Amino acid sequence: MKICFVLEGSYPYMKGGVSNWVHEFILDNPNDEFVLWTINDLESKKGKFSYTLPKNVVTIQETFLESGLTSRINKAANPKFSEIEKQTLRELIRCGNPDWKMLLEIFHKDKNKPIEFLMSEDFLTLLKEFAADEFPYTSFTDLFWTVRSMFLPLLYLIGTKFPEADIYHSVSTGYAGVVASLASILFDKPMVLTEHGIYTREREEEILRSEWAPPQFKRLWIDMFIMYSKFAYLTAQKVTTLFSRAREIQVEIGCSPEKISIIGNGIEYSQFEEIPLKEPNGYIDIGSIVRVAPIKDIKTLIYTFAELKQDVPNARLFILGNVDDPDYYSECLDLIDFLDIKDIKFEGVVDIKNYMQKLDFTVLTSISEGQPFAVIESMAARRPVVATNVGCCKELIEGEQEDDLGVAGICVQPMNQKQLYNALLDLCRHQEKLIPMGKIGSVRVGKYYNKAEMVQKYSDLYRKAVAEWQA
Repeated sequence: MKICFVLEGSYPYMKGGVSNWVHEFILDNPNDEFVLWTINDLESKKGKFSYTLPKNVVTIQETFLESGLTSRINKAANPKFSEIEKQTLRELIRCGNPDWKMLLEIFHKDKNKPIEFLMSEDFLTLLKEFAADEFPYTSFTDLFWTVRSMFLPLLYLIGTKFPEADIYHSVSTGYAGVVASLASILFDKPMVLTEHGIYTREREEEILRSEWAPPQFKRLWIDMFIMYSKFAYLTAQKVTTLFSRAREIQVEIGCSPEKISIIGNGIEYSQFEEIPLKEPNGYIDIGSIVRVAPIKDIKTLIYTFAELKQDVPNARLFILGNVDDPDYYSECLDLIDFLDIKDIKFEGVVDIKNYMQKLDFTVLTSISEGQPFAVIESMAARRPVVATNVGCCKELIEGEQEDDLGVAGICVQPMNQKQLYNALLDLCRHQEKLIPMGKIGSVRVGKYYNKAEMVQKYSDLYRKAVAEWQA
């Protein structure tokens, strides 16, 4: 089977949870061929992979949104659209319910058509209608540039070449979910959608906290991503998620419950259970296995650690992961300097299995998560975890209803510096808790988060999706 993974801003360009999941998944399915259809922002990232691609990756098609902004077009072009086409374009602009098959027919064969549409008289007419109905007291110029920046990436992607495969597997909704859905329609092949985190909720949090989105247009941006998710849910033959609460959110957004399967993450448990505990060295060494990005809320961790050092002077913090956002990384370094904190070190991408030997326990302060490998791997290695109550973290640390093993760490509310401080202080001052908590976590991972079982479930899902599609 030839499987096309559709990937937005992740594998193979950066290390991390979803990227590692994709890489390991491909390696664990050596009898299948894989096509990678990647969506990224900048052309400068072309070919700069953080992984050596497995041998069964037969094609990689790199697509960069920046190209849509720099395309040379005929400025005199003024495409005209039929009334039924204009109705679909109207629905798109309003983040309603466009005819996606028609959008494919309009834009897929002509790579210049998207930007020509956004400069056309028909676009201006549709936008004026929208402004009169929804934004009568807002600058039309601001609305023009907002809507243009919202939909140019999408329309550019529709106009690119689609790789052919037997099945399409998108690892998020958003742009990846849309183009995977359109490829499914174009080539009459089934599509599978996996969400490690709920993409729409993550974009909503990002937009609400952002400075780049004007307040009057934040709701429109959020509605756009909801529209994309609904289309992906509608088109997908099968949808997977990591835990029950995420399934509930998918249903709330618009996914049919009967499509959804819960398939948790899994790891090679044996590679982590044998990692030795840290030898005493006079320090309490805390690790945070995390990519450096605002959604991981490293600033709250820095503030909290500054307070912790006042009471636990022998504590040290090691932040282990890729720098996803250089500006945010610089802000974190400036904050450390401003607070004059000692013993915080950004180690970058490391071999987690080797580095785990140096750690007493780990911490994760994310604002949003799915089912983080950082927590699962720490638990497998018998390291207790302090984590925010996002995604599946509480279930991982405390167990679900059928699990009476006990707690493998401490769960705190996101962005709650006081709770985080108390949790870190508790584990630092009561180190006798570390070994029993660590054992509980290791047993839980060995029992419930096995990679071989996860891979088999996806293999069965693919075959079932293809069989139902052909029926």
